[in-house]
Amino acid sequence: MARRDRRRPKKRVCNFCVDKIEAVDYKDVGRLRRYLSERGKILPRRITGNCARHQRQLTTAIKRARIMALMPFTVD
Repeated sequence: MARRDRRRPKKRVCNFCVDKIEAVDYKDVGRLRRYLSERGKILPRRITGNCARHQRQLTTAIKRARIMALMPFTVD
């Protein structure tokens, strides 16, 4: 009975696909910051709802922004 009462969580959609963004830009720090946890870790696909293609691009863009000192590696 309890199993039937649980609601299935809503399927998250990729924000990059919705906005029709082909490539994720490492200079767009405001957008990239939404995909980091409070500790500065990159959030996984199952939480963000990104498609696999954009999640790979997002990870690369965040790492590039960190190397270019646009984003911190850790949050104090």
